[in-house]
Amino acid sequence: MLPYFDPEYENFNQRINPPRVCIDNTTCSDCTLVKVDSMNKNGILLEVLQVLSDLDLHIFKAYITSDGGWFMDVFHVVDKQGQKITDDKTIKYIEKALGPESNLLGAKGSNSAGRSVGLHSIGDHTAIELKGPDRRGLLSEIFAVLADLQCNVLAAEVWTHRMRVACVVYVNDVATGQAIDDPDRVARVEDRLRHVLRGYGGGGGAGDDDDGSGAHANFAAASSTPHHVDRRLHQLMHADVDAVHGDGAHAAAGGEGDRPAVTVEHCEEKSYSVVNVKCKDRSKLLFDIVCTLTDMEYVVFHAAVSSEANYGIQELYIRRKDGKTLLKDEAEKVIRCLEAAISRRVSEGFTLEVCGRDRVGLLSDVTRVLREHGLTVSRADVTTAGGQATNVFYVRNPSGQPVDMKTVEGLRGQFGQTAMLNVKSVGVPAAVAKAAEPSSGSMVRSSFFSFGSLFAKLRA
Repeated sequence: MLPYFDPEYENFNQRINPPRVCIDNTTCSDCTLVKVDSMNKNGILLEVLQVLSDLDLHIFKAYITSDGGWFMDVFHVVDKQGQKITDDKTIKYIEKALGPESNLLGAKGSNSAGRSVGLHSIGDHTAIELKGPDRRGLLSEIFAVLADLQCNVLAAEVWTHRMRVACVVYVNDVATGQAIDDPDRVARVEDRLRHVLRGYGGGGGAGDDDDGSGAHANFAAASSTPHHVDRRLHQLMHADVDAVHGDGAHAAAGGEGDRPAVTVEHCEEKSYSVVNVKCKDRSKLLFDIVCTLTDMEYVVFHAAVSSEANYGIQELYIRRKDGKTLLKDEAEKVIRCLEAAISRRVSEGFTLEVCGRDRVGLLSDVTRVLREHGLTVSRADVTTAGGQATNVFYVRNPSGQPVDMKTVEGLRGQFGQTAMLNVKSVGVPAAVAKAAEPSSGSMVRSSFFSFGSLFAKLRA
């Protein structure tokens, strides 16, 4: 006979042991420590990381442990400029999002709602999810179709990787400013977008998402609209062919070159599978790794994270949800999926930031100009606030060469006075560069801590 489980007991335990967060700006001279203590629950680590990711905080060192019923994390973080977190509003937001007033232990998941699109600020909207084979000019065609069908783009996030594209677009009706929910119109928009994603060819009729090209376009139901856009993009690309059709060769241990080095080993002392990652450090690296493991239904029990000379080093102790370690074929799949998750956010070339008064068809015009100048968009982040549009495009020359200044000046000439164009070279983020600097008299740059070493000492 199974023992009786009283859900009220768990609720009572949560009330007397609410999540606690401490923002420590005194222990270390060059970073802020974010300490989180809470009762443990499945997925709590990812929810914490989502909050820090929303604020664009760079985690260059972390210690994570969640054995038993308690969850304890310490994150060493800096802002985008590589400085300590001193802004009072940011500190209060972290305390509210991760502290006793948060929904950290609730059933609804993270209270982080769409970092990159600011869903609270764009009004009534409908989400459209797209994925399929990438090609030059595809983004321009997608936005042109939406403009032609009287769909106003309020925000969007686009990722490309291994000649595949995934995109979440938030739209409303041009005439009414309301969400689009008429079934006939929804079907018409989805059909046109699938047609574009297929490249005006391939089989499959209207509504067929499995036509051999992997083209997929659908209006997301209100209940499935992503709480966190980056996580949804990972899910779309993880389910796509780039998770299983990689080139098969894994990076050598040690992280030579730009390819991430990922290995999976078995820890006999505590029956964990140990995931080791070494790659070029960047913002949101830990989020991307934990997001992928969580969606693959693995639980991170312990983790140690460090940054050394612009490289990120991570050691994560994981098990399956049923408490078992990974089998050999599972380990190989984890390696493939983590390599893809780490690589798909990496961008090279230039970022073009186009700012101006929002209007219907603006994105169609901007992406058409980029296409006419032979530029390929690898990522895009589109936001609208107070009638102003800020569109950030990660672009590169199709041949892989840097974008020359003649092309940049040509872009400025075509955008004219309707929009302001800022051009930046994609390099090591300021936060990553700052974290990699040697620091005298500070504890945060100490040698990498390994839970494996700790387990070995305990066994001895």
